[in-house]
Amino acid sequence: LFHDALDEGMDRLADEVQQLALALKAARPQHPIVLASFVRAGVPLGVLLKLALTDLGVEAYHYGISIIRDKGIDHAALATIEEQHDFKDIVFIDGWTGKGAIYGELQRSLAQRYPKNQVIPFAVLADPAGLSWLSASGDDWLIPFGILGATVSGLISRSILTTDGGWHGCLYYEHLQVYDISRQFIALVNNRRRVRHPDGQTIDAAVWCNEQRIALQKQSSSVIQHLAALYNISNLNRIKPGIAEATRAILRRVPEKVLVSDWDDPHIRLLRHLAKQKHIKLEVMGEGLAPYRAITIIKKTS
Repeated sequence: LFHDALDEGMDRLADEVQQLALALKAARPQHPIVLASFVRAGVPLGVLLKLALTDLGVEAYHYGISIIRDKGIDHAALATIEEQHDFKDIVFIDGWTGKGAIYGELQRSLAQRYPKNQVIPFAVLADPAGLSWLSASGDDWLIPFGILGATVSGLISRSILTTDGGWHGCLYYEHLQVYDISRQFIALVNNRRRVRHPDGQTIDAAVWCNEQRIALQKQSSSVIQHLAALYNISNLNRIKPGIAEATRAILRRVPEKVLVSDWDDPHIRLLRHLAKQKHIKLEVMGEGLAPYRAITIIKKTS
């Protein structure tokens, strides 16, 4: 299923990585760019962007950094990055936005660095929630690396909060080595990007403006609030919007139902397959689900 998604989405992924790299270069002329990717979903994109920026002649660096919902960013890791680089050169990277929980955590974590009305340099591949500083698009689409976890992110686990308040932790899933495609994935997408854009200038830089952000923010907030009222959901963490989040929720959590905008949408084929396999109810909601193509509702646990 992953390879099917990669075959279908490889060209788009390669193009949008190039567009983001061009936009980053234009936004930070004459400056090094320090990519701080959120572990794990931001890591594949961060690695691809670092390679694309290097091809464009930009001095670029890449780090993976933990951020945990309701707990914040790994300040020890951030301090270590700052020992090597100027803070103003850092761009935070994630794969996509769902309903904006991680971005909200980033805002809280960096409140002293970025006052309320100051924009945090936060870039993603897809931003249906309309919260990023830079995105390739606002589309909710089947991002290939969005449907895998450790095996496309260097075999590392999700972040673990340590008891001493210092560095966040993680596990290395050595037992999954036989399934690891992290390097293969990066090589395939990076090679495709270089073939499609050999001189780096065969495509325009990503354009992301306030009008797009505001429209998406309104749509996203509206649909989340509507679903919360419709299904009597008080804890919004039970709502997992976007194809990537909806898919991961099916694989990791106990879903109550999956909502989709269009049964025949090729982007949700994997979701349909997983829902059928796990006997999860799937409901078609039509255009009322926009800007999302799919949303998983998690069962209430207490």
